[in-house]
Amino acid sequence: MKNEMLEKLRQAVAHWTVPEIPEEISLGDMPGDKVNIVDGHIKKANLIFPELLKLMEANLEGRRNEKTVIAIGGGSGVGKSGIAALLTYYFKQIGIGSYTMSGDNYPHRIPAQNDAERLRIFRIHGIRGLISGHLYSEEIKEKLCRIQKEEKDACPQLAIEEPWLEVYQRAGRNALFSYLGSNQEQNFDEVSDILSQFKNGADQLWLKRMGREETSIWYERMDVSKNGVLLLEWTHALNRCIKGVDIPVFLNSTPEETREYRLRRNRDRNADTPFISMVIEIEQKLLEGQADQAKLIISKAGERISYEEYRRLLGESG
Repeated sequence: MKNEMLEKLRQAVAHWTVPEIPEEISLGDMPGDKVNIVDGHIKKANLIFPELLKLMEANLEGRRNEKTVIAIGGGSGVGKSGIAALLTYYFKQIGIGSYTMSGDNYPHRIPAQNDAERLRIFRIHGIRGLISGHLYSEEIKEKLCRIQKEEKDACPQLAIEEPWLEVYQRAGRNALFSYLGSNQEQNFDEVSDILSQFKNGADQLWLKRMGREETSIWYERMDVSKNGVLLLEWTHALNRCIKGVDIPVFLNSTPEETREYRLRRNRDRNADTPFISMVIEIEQKLLEGQADQAKLIISKAGERISYEEYRRLLGESG
């Protein structure tokens, strides 16, 4: 089997051409996902795929196991789902089975509950920051309650008018930084266990499905016996808590793109609040700290760049 896989990779490296893309292709396994494949997705997938073939060939040399786990990470709206769908389609066209696994199925809480937990953490630690700074009083409590009801307690401009609010925001932000993308928020252990089962040759995997309601969580048993590739697409796909990824791919984006994507999707009531802007900014910082382990970094413009070039882009945008 391994020799067959390597031979297919070598043939594809030498002769691969972009296949015709049908109007509809299979997406990942996130319930309710609807992705329109656009030219930007195709451009990036066409750039990534030949590079993946070479990396896979090198990765399988000298290994007993022919299974490969590829991670596609980056901010919301950068095109992970569309690109992952195209890559899986391309693998199947060269005779290598591939399954796209969405990491969005693996938070500990459904989206509404997780949003509430993020806000709870921000607010309770913000108040504790005021108490530690000897700033909390009956007057501040009343002001803060009013600002919270208006969903403006994360607004940096308001902190200029109310200096005590800057202390509250800093303490809450620090607590959020520890929560977002952590094992407290995401079940990285379960994801790592699935990757381990796949690489150890499991014919079937029990995979989680998570909708947006408390009653919409279930598992499906998937046959992966003919799949040589498991493709994990997720904002957190390059998180260092995940074990078992062979080829990490990072798609660069900006906080502005993420915010615009959330607004277009418009599934969440608080998609356009100062708090969500803060969450997006923190998530972007976390992603920036993971890019160094990527074997492929793709720029916003759809070009392969080095980590050094990526850092220069960050400096220019900053």
